[in-house]
Amino acid sequence: MSLSLYQVSIPMLIHGLDTLSTLLEKAEQHAAQHQLDPNELLTARLYEDMYALSGQVQRASDTAKATASRLSGVAAPAFADDEASFDDLQARINKTIVFLESIPADAIDGQEERAVTMKLRGEERTMTAQHYLTAFGLPNFFFHVTTAYGILRHKGVKLGKMDFLAL
Repeated sequence: MSLSLYQVSIPMLIHGLDTLSTLLEKAEQHAAQHQLDPNELLTARLYEDMYALSGQVQRASDTAKATASRLSGVAAPAFADDEASFDDLQARINKTIVFLESIPADAIDGQEERAVTMKLRGEERTMTAQHYLTAFGLPNFFFHVTTAYGILRHKGVKLGKMDFLAL
């Protein structure tokens, strides 16, 4: 049995967002246990030119929405990028999942060869939907989820590989 474009996109994005939600829960618990100001984690970054934790969550959300939208043709909701707390970030993740769950499989399946055009660093790029998903959408999404994980590990949150894999 082969996998459909829907099966390798929407469920994967939801799984990654669920993982991100769990990582944030553990980060919030860590802050409470160690009497840390939550902003110490929310504003932490791996390097000065990278997004902070809150920005990584926002970009993961945006990438999930954009990927679903580009594959399905369904317009993605816009979020303000004004999240300032763990609760705000959790709400954003939940809103993103609700959007993803609203995308019907038949809006994506069969669209593997459809042209997807987007701007990357000011340059327009066109690729098939399948190539977009496997070469950009999913890798970009997991880059931001992985970077959020790395920030939290760097700040001392007790996380392991299984927390990321969420099996």
